[in-house]
Amino acid sequence: MNSEPVQPDPVRHRDHGTWLVRFTGRILVVCARCGGRALVVPLPGVGSPKYFSDLLFRPRRLVCAGCGAVADWTAEERGRGLVGAVPGGTEDPFFRRPLWLQTRCAGRILWAYDEEPVDALAAFVGARLRERRASPTMAMFARLPAWMKSAGHRDEVLAGLAALRVQAGLSAPEHRFDAAHERGDRPRHHGSLLFRGGPY
Repeated sequence: MNSEPVQPDPVRHRDHGTWLVRFTGRILVVCARCGGRALVVPLPGVGSPKYFSDLLFRPRRLVCAGCGAVADWTAEERGRGLVGAVPGGTEDPFFRRPLWLQTRCAGRILWAYDEEPVDALAAFVGARLRERRASPTMAMFARLPAWMKSAGHRDEVLAGLAALRVQAGLSAPEHRFDAAHERGDRPRHHGSLLFRGGPY
């Protein structure tokens, strides 16, 4: 009988073409009033979206539990169409507030909207075997910057994601990472009628 330990299979990640917009249902941002953690969510009472792309046009509400700040966002009307938000970058796509979850990593800024994309990114980055099951045109993982997909940065990116996961549970202004005071990537075009994706 062979007493050698059975080696586990490599961690496998299957990319089914998840869009970044799928993660815009809940976004943690820096409150403009107190500097603590605020939350951007779909406006209460609005029905469920039929398609993920509908999330770009759904009315939103920003709420800060720390200071009570509240603000609403609705898509701008232009002619007969609505101008949708454009996800991607270190600001939320609706109120243009800095994301609460951003930290320095490998000389860049690592960011996420909330815990769900942090976990999704960790599963992708930590995988030794990655399979693509869909067109990369709009897929979030296919559009990640090369430094995040590099095996040489794997441990650093995973550590950064772990820090963001902890940060998501904090809310006071003094808990904000210094990276959340800045704009760590190129300015984002705001007000596109079409989904243009983002750096990831």
